[in-house]
Amino acid sequence: MMKIVALMGAGIMAFTLTACSGPNYVMHTNDGRSIVSAGKPKTDSETGMIKYKDANGNKQQINRADVKEMVAIE
Repeated sequence: MMKIVALMGAGIMAFTLTACSGPNYVMHTNDGRSIVSAGKPKTDSETGMIKYKDANGNKQQINRADVKEMVAIE
């Protein structure tokens, strides 16, 4: 009985944590690539670069002129 309660509690916590995280974004580039970012990318107005974290959590940058569109995914 306690195992069931513990598993249900873990499931509820996992659902809560995923619901609190912000949406991921997909960036479509001019050359046809699709880049998925973890969280919302930030644009640096001084350099013209878009900074984002990729699916593995690594920090990446792409030139703003190379991105055709950016869409939030749920």
